[in-house]
Amino acid sequence: MDSIIAMRSFIRVVETGSFSAVAMEWNTNQATISKRIASLENKLGTKLLVRGSRKHTLTEAGKVYFERVSNIVMEIDEAEAEARSLTATPKGHLRITVPMMFGSMYVAPVMSEFLSLYPEIGLDIKFDENMVDLVREGIDVAIRLGDLQDSSMVAKNLGYDELIIVASPKYLAKHTTPSTLGELAQHNCLIYSLSPKRGTVWVFSDQSKTTQVEVKGNFQCDNGVGLMEMLLADAGIALMPKWMVYEELEAGRLIHILKDYYKRYPISAVFPKDRYTPLKVRSFLDFMAKVMKTDPVLSRV
Repeated sequence: MDSIIAMRSFIRVVETGSFSAVAMEWNTNQATISKRIASLENKLGTKLLVRGSRKHTLTEAGKVYFERVSNIVMEIDEAEAEARSLTATPKGHLRITVPMMFGSMYVAPVMSEFLSLYPEIGLDIKFDENMVDLVREGIDVAIRLGDLQDSSMVAKNLGYDELIIVASPKYLAKHTTPSTLGELAQHNCLIYSLSPKRGTVWVFSDQSKTTQVEVKGNFQCDNGVGLMEMLLADAGIALMPKWMVYEELEAGRLIHILKDYYKRYPISAVFPKDRYTPLKVRSFLDFMAKVMKTDPVLSRV
């Protein structure tokens, strides 16, 4: 059995914590992955994993071996990637994850062009609002909106956007337009529940300082589509990404209010921290950076 394949199998089982997950990832069965690791243990003459019904634990020898072979396989990947890059032909299976609405509006529409430029890349997009564990899920790149927290990842800035306060003309005609942040307390504010503090505190960056205000309302959800539907149904006021509401603002279906208050945030591509970034990943990063830079909405920020 190829020792490198066995090493890769062992590394991914440790990273994912699951034989079945690795088998699914590599389009094989759990017995094959188990056999590879058993063969590796036989060759080494020691147990690497203590198998459990729900969790697998590294032995002391397994911990040492994992650290060493992770570096060895990384070196092999780096050497192979450098050799392949000499042909300037990005190839391989590329897995990315993006937030649902942003991905639908800004990533999916340009992927046909990306694949035309790089026909030897196979693309798999996962639309997810939640923070996916890139290593565990075998993801190459995640596009994330907002300030980043995970220092174990590498981030490439693709651009910026702003969160702005919007409402429909009919809602404002019925309830009057707030002229200060304090007046938001008198309005039905629509809440994005995945924001910090479950979205009940809106944070703004004006010209000189950071300001925050506590809001409340009768509707919250974890998806921008739901908030948009409620806004267009004249149900309240919401703090929304400018890219998401741009067309509605241009058409007059929504109105930007309290324009002195906004929250600027980065749009980033995040990927695992390795010494060498595969050519397929670098190609995707460069492509998306160019898309963001030339976008008529995001380039205005």
